[in-house]
Amino acid sequence: MVALTQESTRMTEAEYLAFERASETKHEYIDGHVYAMTGGSPAHNLITMYTAVSLANQLQGQPCAVYPSDMKIKANRDYVYADVSVVCGDPQYQDKDILLNPIVVVEVLSPTTEQYDRGRKFQQYRQLESLQEYLLIEQDKPRIEHYLRQADNTWLLADAVGHDASLELPSIGCTLKLADVYQKVTFEQNPQ
Repeated sequence: MVALTQESTRMTEAEYLAFERASETKHEYIDGHVYAMTGGSPAHNLITMYTAVSLANQLQGQPCAVYPSDMKIKANRDYVYADVSVVCGDPQYQDKDILLNPIVVVEVLSPTTEQYDRGRKFQQYRQLESLQEYLLIEQDKPRIEHYLRQADNTWLLADAVGHDASLELPSIGCTLKLADVYQKVTFEQNPQ
């Protein structure tokens, strides 16, 4: 997700939905507050695109759809935008444009969103019964954190680190190769 502005406006859910549908920019609705979203860095945009492309290519011919960051998701009481989301089977929507049942959600971390993506946003996503996997992708080094829902509703964490690493996504039968996710991304410092 790209950064949220620090300023917020308080609205009801109905006011937010009407406002957001008329707006040319994206906003998230968090605990009754509306936050404008700002643009992402070049690395953020490349990582998001190559992650979506990798998943979409692997899911061709399958009953799954990969959505880019313009798909709004209702996560418990919040309305948010994931960088990438995947639905398998029939997508469920609120009002035809708000996704209710992602099975995989991907967020690309940035200094301004990392705490939110790890904290409240993940807490809200965990309330979705459909969600099986949550990925946090770093943009300043090749590293992906993979959270996998277990049968007892706990989450198992695994890390994939380095350009040669790969990550299995069992809920959708895909493999993310970090070399694919990070192609054309240059790092300011020496990556791990």
